[in-house]
Amino acid sequence: MNTYFNIKKKLEHFSIDIEYEFEKGVLVIQGESGAGKTTILNCISGLQTPDEGRIAFEDTMVFDKEAGINVPTRLRNIGYVFQNYALFPNMTVQQNIVYGIKNRPEYKDKDKKSELVMYSEYIMETFGIAHLKRKYPNHISGGEKQRVALSRAIVTKPRLLLLDEPFSALDQQTKEIVYKEFAAFKENFQIPTVLITHDAMESEMFADRRIVIKDGKIIEKLL
Repeated sequence: MNTYFNIKKKLEHFSIDIEYEFEKGVLVIQGESGAGKTTILNCISGLQTPDEGRIAFEDTMVFDKEAGINVPTRLRNIGYVFQNYALFPNMTVQQNIVYGIKNRPEYKDKDKKSELVMYSEYIMETFGIAHLKRKYPNHISGGEKQRVALSRAIVTKPRLLLLDEPFSALDQQTKEIVYKEFAAFKENFQIPTVLITHDAMESEMFADRRIVIKDGKIIEKLL
């Protein structure tokens, strides 16, 4: 089974009613602010509960209203990069990244824990932030915070990655750098990804599939 979501949820000014299925690559959900994009991601992740619908990753149903299925967020194995990155200010870069794997059952096994920590080191090297591992978030740049947030999200080897306007907080010069890094990440890791953005250029750059939404509904399928 592919990544599939059928989400119905009533909001204050409109109701989300969206259904889509994709096999791999990056699905971009494009829309203006207030279109319901973040709510859709929150429903997929389990941070919010749809009023009706079904959500599945690969062969696993994580939400089915009629069947009474609602798998908790921590068991959905999803990586989520929030718009503000949501890094822990009192933790170093390395502690922020390793935090993502501490709740995995393997972490309690000494040998498996060592493997997971080694993998986190590999991820930091891959994203060019190994030299920052002892620094705190308030001592690194916006682009570096973005890399840390992405590293924390993928260190768990998620079955799905959710990205909420991941480039919006960056200045234009930093964006150009991070765009190239994300293109390389997309090619190398090939994790099914849902990326939301209001930026049509970003949508065109990264989308394997692309939908445009307005007031919680699909108004255009571009790929």
